[in-house]
Amino acid sequence: MGKTIVWFRNDLRLHDHPALTEAAAHGEVLPVFILPEMRHAASDWWLHYSLLEMQQKFAEQNIQFIVRKGNPVEQLQIIQKESEANQVVFHEFYDGDSREQERELTAVLEKKEVQVRSFQGHLLVPPDAIFNKTYQPYKVFTPFWKSLRQEPIAQPLPVPELIPSLVQLDSLDEDQWNLLPDRDWPKKFAKHWQPGEDAAIKVWQLFEKKGLSSYKEGRDLPAEPFVSRLSPYLAAGNISVRSLWYETLTAAEKVGDEQTEAFLRQLAWRDFAHYQLLYFPNMREKPVRLEFEHFPWLPQTEQIQAWKKGQTGYPIVDAGMRELWETGIIHNRVRMIVASFLIKHLLVDWRVGLKWFEQTLVDRDEANNAMGWQWVAGSGFDASPYFRVFNPILQGEKFDPSAKYAKKWVPELAELPEKYVWEPAKAPADVLKSAGVTIGSTYPSPIVDHRAARERALTAYEQCKKRADS
Repeated sequence: MGKTIVWFRNDLRLHDHPALTEAAAHGEVLPVFILPEMRHAASDWWLHYSLLEMQQKFAEQNIQFIVRKGNPVEQLQIIQKESEANQVVFHEFYDGDSREQERELTAVLEKKEVQVRSFQGHLLVPPDAIFNKTYQPYKVFTPFWKSLRQEPIAQPLPVPELIPSLVQLDSLDEDQWNLLPDRDWPKKFAKHWQPGEDAAIKVWQLFEKKGLSSYKEGRDLPAEPFVSRLSPYLAAGNISVRSLWYETLTAAEKVGDEQTEAFLRQLAWRDFAHYQLLYFPNMREKPVRLEFEHFPWLPQTEQIQAWKKGQTGYPIVDAGMRELWETGIIHNRVRMIVASFLIKHLLVDWRVGLKWFEQTLVDRDEANNAMGWQWVAGSGFDASPYFRVFNPILQGEKFDPSAKYAKKWVPELAELPEKYVWEPAKAPADVLKSAGVTIGSTYPSPIVDHRAARERALTAYEQCKKRADS
């Protein structure tokens, strides 16, 4: 029997963990996590408490969960030497940095006759398993989805029985992780979330019971409890996407194929995002459609701060941005609306929004975030056309008809009659007075006129096309 290092990353769970299962079959288990060098405030908060749970789970089995910081390849070499482990296992990830680290680690350790094995435990199917008829990666989701549906998806694995390693190594204490920002802001997340594997399973069970049966229609209604709230758990790997896939298929007997199919498609969209990141590794920094390199973005102004703080004068936008700041998450429909507002109403480069989300989302996922922003900007593959400009007034009326969501997150409008909520600046003076609203004081005037902003965005798009063609 050997001794195996399990390199944990965004896969902080025990169930359906192929690398951990391999280690358990091989002999003694030595789980390791190397703290990332990049700081992302909101998701770092989530990571902190996910790591605490993992330490507790392993401690219950008399296993040391080692936390180090530094270059992962260097640290894993040191741990291998200290522990005399004869195998290192991990799950494959598909961003550029992760893949380079995996290649380098494998090359270095195999020279030392240490076995290195990687497994697919992050997505439904390996990205390199799906190609079109010309053996090129798909650029459109629907054919990708149809192809994925034909692929065998591995059955999820149970939690393995583990053999503790007798080796005890240096590990950073919790107060040395430096994952919790000095600011008080992330502390409020604890009112809305409990990170970790145990909580993830409970969230899934609640959604299966109360939300899945209305998911197809209800997922676009931010005031209703029909979304899964699983995205931060998937981002941290607290729950297995394959487990969700098979649980959803089983639930179809109760709630119907139409509802479960809609949820399965969302799981596949996550695969599609990582698929694109693999084949277009600069997706976070550069537009996938290169003609958007010529887009005439405006210089950054104070309007960006108004957008970040939820003070744009458009209630559906402000509600979304305030929900983000308070909870670390934003409803997916509203996420598209606020992104469209920044890009098309304010003509702000989509990368500004991407970076803000990276710091404020507890469900930060590099691939999902990049694909989402490029989808709204029109610069990604299978993206929303740039000339599709969300009207924030109509979007509020359509998806939050009772204004329940808007009034929750923009409480200064709570007493305003529903018919005036989406354009409070146009409400009669007596109505505003009765509701305790003073435009420009208690609630801002719109920072940009929708109609004028839409025309400006379309003009900018035409300029972009002309520059690309010239």
